Amino acid sequence: MRTAGAEKTDSPDGAGRIGPFVRSKMFTNLFAHGMELVEETATYLDDEGRRASRDLSREAALAYAGVSMRLTTRLMQIASWLLVLRAVREGEMTPQEAGHEKYRIGPAERRPAGGDPAAGLPETLRNLIGQTDTLYARITRLDRDLFVDVSAAPASGDAAGQLRALHDAFGTR
Repeated sequence: MRTAGAEKTDSPDGAGRIGPFVRSKMFTNLFAHGMELVEETATYLDDEGRRASRDLSREAALAYAGVSMRLTTRLMQIASWLLVLRAVREGEMTPQEAGHEKYRIGPAERRPAGGDPAAGLPETLRNLIGQTDTLYARITRLDRDLFVDVSAAPASGDAAGQLRALHDAFGTR
């Protein structure tokens, strides 16, 4: 996958890809969208969502609490990743520092068995979850493209590597 605004180089740590990306319009738009989603979600959970949760059954209120906690955790991961890349753009961090594992986006958590935990919850919350999941998947792909050593990619005959690539591209359903 080639990231718009970022050119792949021979740099094994991806440093040659990060600089052009963080200075691109794509990153500027992604940063703005991510931070707007964080703010929109916080506003919803503190106001409309809090009121809506009071009208839920006990079981649904517990589901709401769990789902909103996972949602805010995921958004904080997104915000952290975006802020690290902004720090690279501003010269506060090097691309090599940004590539350290502690700054990388984590793997998506597995959905709990037994159906959609957000089923029956307010539509606005479900929409925010969907937007967050979409953004998280996009950032996960960008993270892999920017930071994973291209030379470490699996050989074309590596079935396990191809299955991982399919899983990464399409996720679990």
